[in-house]
Amino acid sequence: QVQLVESGGGLVQPGGSLRLSCAASGSIRSIYTMGWYRQAPGKQRELVASITNGDSTNYADFGKGRFTISRDNAKNTVYLQMNSLKPEDTAVYYCNADIRSLVYGTMNYWGKGTLVTVSS
Repeated sequence: QVQLVESGGGLVQPGGSLRLSCAASGSIRSIYTMGWYRQAPGKQRELVASITNGDSTNYADFGKGRFTISRDNAKNTVYLQMNSLKPEDTAVYYCNADIRSLVYGTMNYWGKGTLVTVSS
């Protein structure tokens, strides 16, 4: 019943910016930590950034100073602002969240991903 849907991916030139969004929907009681992961072809999925329900943030080293994670609790949405993008940022970006539904205990959910391509 609970779903995460990402949006905002696309093609951008090196040095450009993109803003990803992830909206949670369904029978939601509470949303705890939300985060962004990414996976390039042939590579393992890696954490990009996370944010708790108390707004504490955590970033991978490659994203510090370039990426900003934020959330809008009223909209059940988490964002990832990506600036100064590099070709190596090219990957499928996945939304992740720990969610307490109205019927289940806390579970971890994944979105289907949105593709970000950084190329000139």
